[in-house]
Formats: sequence, structure tokens, C-alpha cells
Amino acid sequence: MSYPIAGQVKDYKATEYVTDHPIIPHGLSVVMTSPAVFEFTAAMCPERHVEAVKALGGDVTNLKEADAGRALADVLRKYMQDMKVDNGLTALGYGSEDIPALVRGTLPQERVTRLSPRTHTEDDLTQLFEASLTVY
Repeated sequence: MSYPIAGQVKDYKATEYVTDHPIIPHGLSVVMTSPAVFEFTAAMCPERHVEAVKALGGDVTNLKEADAGRALADVLRKYMQDMKVDNGLTALGYGSEDIPALVRGTLPQERVTRLSPRTHTEDDLTQLFEASLTVY
């Protein structure tokens, strides 16, 4: 999902990123969809998502595995807010009208998407991009 986000950039330039042309840095393109993606994948390996919550400093005291994806997404959102990361794809210049092109750009990236613990459809990708328009 990150490749089309970075590759279809319109006019976005990351704050404090010295450049003479529009660019979405790779890490930024990855983190934009991470909360939605982890909520999506959690059902397939909730214990790993709980581990990630703990590793990132989240409270796992009474965390149920069924809530691991939401908890990990919340920890990531908090980090994004604290670090003043742009709030979703909308802040990068994308809108709902761009989602079909972002999905089409993701489909050929099987080398990466096949690593997901959960299989996905075009509709799933559409929903993940929609959920990432605004992150926090």
C-alpha cells in the first residue's frame, strides 16, 4: 500500500524535508495505513499484535486478544499525534476519489502483500485506504 501512496504523490512535501519536488517519504507512506492494517490483520495472529502493543509501551494488563488490533492501532495513533505526523492520507493530498488508483497500485505489489497474515481482496484494500484518509 505504501508504494502507490508515495508513487502517486501530487504536490505534498514533508515538513522539514528539503526537496525541490513533491515527495512522500517511504516511512510516512507506511505509517499512514499501519493503524488500519494492524486492525485488519490482528485476527490472524492476535498474540503477535499483543506483543507489539507491549513493545511500543502500551498497557496489556487486561488486553484481550480480540482487542489486540484496536489496541495496537491506538498506540500507533498516539505516537503519530505525539510526533505531529500528518493526519492521514487526506493530509498528504489524497481523497476518496484517489482510492481506486491506490488500490490498483497496490495489487501488483504481491511480493509485499503476500506477507500479510490475512488474505485480502480489492474491497479489503479499498476499506483500508478509506480508514486511512484520517488516522486520528
